[in-house]
Amino acid sequence: MTVNGQPVSAEVEPRTLLVHFLREDLRLTGTHVGCETGYCGACTVHVDGEPVKSCTMFAVQADGANVTTIEGIASNGDLHPVQEGFWERHGLQCGYCTPGMIMSSVALLSKNDRPSEEEIRHGIEGNLCRCTGYHNIVQAVQFAAARMRGEEPPAADWEGGE
Repeated sequence: MTVNGQPVSAEVEPRTLLVHFLREDLRLTGTHVGCETGYCGACTVHVDGEPVKSCTMFAVQADGANVTTIEGIASNGDLHPVQEGFWERHGLQCGYCTPGMIMSSVALLSKNDRPSEEEIRHGIEGNLCRCTGYHNIVQAVQFAAARMRGEEPPAADWEGGE
């Protein structure tokens, strides 16, 4: 498979989950292990451009695939606009869900560069955050969408402004 643009090859047990292969064999620890049942989305990565909960996929199923993890979305040392949005709009608290939330948001914006609030909430609904009320996460995705379109991001709507 190719991971974050780099070809990788390894022999793994057939039962090795993709999340464990990424974290343990490749040392890409940005992909988090949460519930291990596919419920929380902390382990979301892209497989051939589609968001996948890597705790529900065997590594051998990704044979020949192009896998992107949170470590692979920044470019030349610059944060991806979604990463920047989470920073600028305070879309995280403890940060445990953040990599999966960002990966789902990147997938959403690759298909819809002008999502409504409802579409954003639907796009991240497979990712659980136990710390926030999702409001700032939605604002982070709106920020990123505007940046990706080359527009000025909307002002934050919390009291006192930015």
